Amino acid sequence: MSPSVNEPWPWRAAVADLLQRTRLAQPDELAGEVSAAAAPLGLAARIYLVDQEQRNLHPVPQPEVATPEPLAVNSTAAGRVFMTVQGVTEGSNVWLPLLDGSERLGVLHLAAGGAPVPPDESFQAGCDLFSQLVGHMVATKIPYGDALLKVKRTRRMSEASELLFRLLPPLTFVSRRMVVSAILEPCYEVGGDGFDYASDDSTLFFAIYDTAGHGLRAGLGTATVMSAVRSARRGGDDLVGLARAADRALAAYLPELRFTTAVLCELDVAGGRLRYVNCGHPRPLLLRGGKVVASLDDGRRLPLGLDDPGTEVGEEVLERGDRLLLYTDGVTETRERGEQFGIDALADLLERTTGDLPAPEALRRLCHAALSRYDGPPTDDATLMLVEWSHEAVRAMVPTA
Repeated sequence: MSPSVNEPWPWRAAVADLLQRTRLAQPDELAGEVSAAAAPLGLAARIYLVDQEQRNLHPVPQPEVATPEPLAVNSTAAGRVFMTVQGVTEGSNVWLPLLDGSERLGVLHLAAGGAPVPPDESFQAGCDLFSQLVGHMVATKIPYGDALLKVKRTRRMSEASELLFRLLPPLTFVSRRMVVSAILEPCYEVGGDGFDYASDDSTLFFAIYDTAGHGLRAGLGTATVMSAVRSARRGGDDLVGLARAADRALAAYLPELRFTTAVLCELDVAGGRLRYVNCGHPRPLLLRGGKVVASLDDGRRLPLGLDDPGTEVGEEVLERGDRLLLYTDGVTETRERGEQFGIDALADLLERTTGDLPAPEALRRLCHAALSRYDGPPTDDATLMLVEWSHEAVRAMVPTA
């Protein structure tokens, strides 16, 4: 490796070169352009994207370069970087988290061609800066083609899943005062499950949805409800108004559907006051100090699509560090050794699996642990959403150079 790699200007030149190279690049050309931008630094670059199941990291193909095998998240250095969002240096190899903001996309591998990686802070800071830009580029290019999406998929996705995954927000969002993370399974055959969130000023809106039925019809129901709630929310409606907007949309456009269950929430991230409406959905679980201390039992009304004029709003005051788990009945109604999994089993698994892990990693492990208890393949969607109100949690979500 050239000694000049330790100077700040080569990294600035590499970043400027990458911006220029990717301006007109197609999604399938991104990996090659990233590699070309890193080459003057004496580094070979390789992008790995995590699959929909969040079990393996898959290399993005590059022109005229052999494609390596996928790397397991749970048992490799690259996987450790993905789980912890902290870079790792091993000899001549640097592994860095690939993020779009706080959304975990995969990892970036930089290889120094057999030469030891310089231990100084300027080199590590340059690697971190470069990886941040690559992460944003990946997220920017994904919608413009199929190449990067194909890398993330291990099999064909159903029509309903194609519809819903295009409507959902990123799986993870982090701000200075809270963390939101979600996961859907089976990710290739999602029918009526969905989630949403929006953070503005001092209010975090978040919701989980489950439309009765399966396949594309259920997906259309959830898409209709999500769109109606978003429109009403942006129009200034309160939680009761959001539910009634969804009622009207389902009645107008999909009257043959039975209903959609949901939990609609608003959290004051300045003071911790939570307001919610539960529309026939399983009760969210409240975690405090790593233990399930309560479920949210108030604010109940009929499922969306069944107008309920008597809707009330439930309230709860959160403490710093509290976590709230929302889930669909596909999690609790699955069969384990012939018996229903149930809320108590979910609460126990939640306490034993998540610990002090950052919310996205806690949720990934919880989902995989729950799936491992299924008697055969899932018969319904299983969606989990974890919301944490905390200033401290953010620290574990930000890479350190």
